[in-house]
Amino acid sequence: MSSPIVSAEHLAAGAAPALSEVEYGLNLLGAAYHRWMVHCATAAGQPGLSALEVVVVNTIRHRNRPKRQAEIALALAIDDAHLLTYALRKLERLGLIAAGREGKEKVVRMTERGQEFCARYAAIREAMLAGPVAQGGPEAARLSEVATLLRSLSGFYEQAARAAATL
Repeated sequence: MSSPIVSAEHLAAGAAPALSEVEYGLNLLGAAYHRWMVHCATAAGQPGLSALEVVVVNTIRHRNRPKRQAEIALALAIDDAHLLTYALRKLERLGLIAAGREGKEKVVRMTERGQEFCARYAAIREAMLAGPVAQGGPEAARLSEVATLLRSLSGFYEQAARAAATL
């Protein structure tokens, strides 16, 4: 039997050593995912976007309807409002989104330029990532299981974060 692959042996010595393996995998996956988003955005014609900005613009594009900042923050589990505010300002400055009002609330929506960027991003993603994963990666059902597991684990981390904040 092989040894578990962890980034911190002292964190694997406890009630759930396999959790340390998952954490290390998440660190690697998170870094690769962020790197991918930045490079895909550059290939789609928008160099200089951060991973957060790429996620935000694609979230705004989701279902093609205006979004309030609070909706975006909730959907993406962003606690630091200033990070989201900065991302929205940058995306607006680049002409990818436009801000407006619905009643008393500020909302953001996609511009034509933003829609074009998202379409190029999606096409590059399909060709360079989704296609190869579909051909040689885990089956769709397995990927869905992993996604469910990750969402479930996020609840444990959120609860632990709240508990740690009270210490």
